[in-house]
Amino acid sequence: MRKNKGRMGSIIRKKMGAILAVVNDKPEYPLEIEKMAAELECLLPKLMRRLFTLDPNHPVAELPIAQLRVCTILQGGSKSMTILSDELAISMSAMTQIADRLEKSGLVERFGEADDRRIKLLRLSEGGARMMRDRRASRIEQVAATLSDIDPETRDEFIKSIRIMLQTSEIRNVERLPVDPIAARQELA
Repeated sequence: MRKNKGRMGSIIRKKMGAILAVVNDKPEYPLEIEKMAAELECLLPKLMRRLFTLDPNHPVAELPIAQLRVCTILQGGSKSMTILSDELAISMSAMTQIADRLEKSGLVERFGEADDRRIKLLRLSEGGARMMRDRRASRIEQVAATLSDIDPETRDEFIKSIRIMLQTSEIRNVERLPVDPIAARQELA
């Protein structure tokens, strides 16, 4: 009996080892890369907050994040409620509530598609579009003020590095990436 217990323990340890190997199946990186990744994980959110936090009196500051995300996506043009709920990974019920609130506040307009009136589309109203343009202009102004304090060569290297990081992350994570709702910013640039 004792031999079986030892053997069973060995089998269980092997199975647990195999399970842990699957759970921990992630690539090993050199310590230097791990340290840089940890530093970026700390620095990038701080940088984003410092560069893009708006004046608390700006109208966008009053919007809940979900409503702001919808307005940001709609900068690229009108979208169906279904597409918006998919892009935001929320239920259609939640999307309807967000749309109702945005419409009530005058930031979006809801309308039916010409070919199929059952399909409801959302677009920024004139006031919503103006608010989002003002938000973008304020954010650009804040970044420009910071960039103006950095020498031109360092600025160029920084932008180049950010582009390389973005391209590399897109290539590595292509299957995990949803449609980029912020792509509208490139079109507006």
